[in-house]
Amino acid sequence: MTTENQNSSGPAPVSAPVSRLRSGGRWPWVIAALVIAALGVTSAYFIFKSAGQQSEIEDLKNLAELDKQEMADQYREFDIQYGELQKQIRNDSLLLRIDEERERARRLLKELEQTKATDAREIARLKKEIASLRAVLKSYIVQVDSLNRANADLREENANVKAQVVEATTQISQISSERNVLRDKVDKAAQLDATGFWVTPRNKRGREERKVAKVTSFAFGFTIVKNVTAQNGQRTVYARILKPDNSVFKPMGTFAYENTSVEYTEKKYIEYTGEEQKITMYSDVTEYLEAGTYRLFIFADGQMVGQTSFTLN
Repeated sequence: MTTENQNSSGPAPVSAPVSRLRSGGRWPWVIAALVIAALGVTSAYFIFKSAGQQSEIEDLKNLAELDKQEMADQYREFDIQYGELQKQIRNDSLLLRIDEERERARRLLKELEQTKATDAREIARLKKEIASLRAVLKSYIVQVDSLNRANADLREENANVKAQVVEATTQISQISSERNVLRDKVDKAAQLDATGFWVTPRNKRGREERKVAKVTSFAFGFTIVKNVTAQNGQRTVYARILKPDNSVFKPMGTFAYENTSVEYTEKKYIEYTGEEQKITMYSDVTEYLEAGTYRLFIFADGQMVGQTSFTLN
């Protein structure tokens, strides 16, 4: 009786753990999925964080470049202000000290230009130098004002100069451009100009001749117009005659024109006074001439001042 009871109740302890083991087989897959999801979230977090840090680094670099550019502008302003101070004083010792400070500002500007914007230590040092330069400049301005205080005219000039300094710091490039344009206008206005050209081919009797075989010389002339802006003094006038085949008639030498050497046929020295002046030149025929159109060019001061043409039959 006892044995039968034991056999009937024996299987129960074995079937219960097996049932629990089978139902619990799903948990490892759930845990693995959660781990993978957590890793994905973490990876995404670090990727976005890295991208944000890279953007911040680029912003810092751009800021450093702007800071460096602003420092360079301040150094250039020091150079302008020291230059204006030097125009106001006649004290040699003070001039020497101001010149030394001006050279110092220029030297520091060169150091800044050679320094990378990301070199924080060097940029910080050069920024401190700006503060030092500003303090020294202020002391010199005070000294100059003190020297000029006794003279009312100098005080007024000093005020005008200060205003010009402020304007110069904001219009440096514009002033340079206007200066170049003005220089070009002055140079062009000072150039000589010729008009009234004439050419007479001559035979051996000195008479006008149009038959190429009988021409023994050329007489030609022109008028240099009045120009009050041109510099007075001795000039060299070059005549260049081109034959129908574009070769130079009787080349006698060369002269400088537009960064090159150009052959000429004849040259003549004149004394220019700024007034209208008639010029006559001659050239003997020493080589074979062909029928056709010849061109005459006149040059002075490295510029072509006029031209004309003529025909031989």
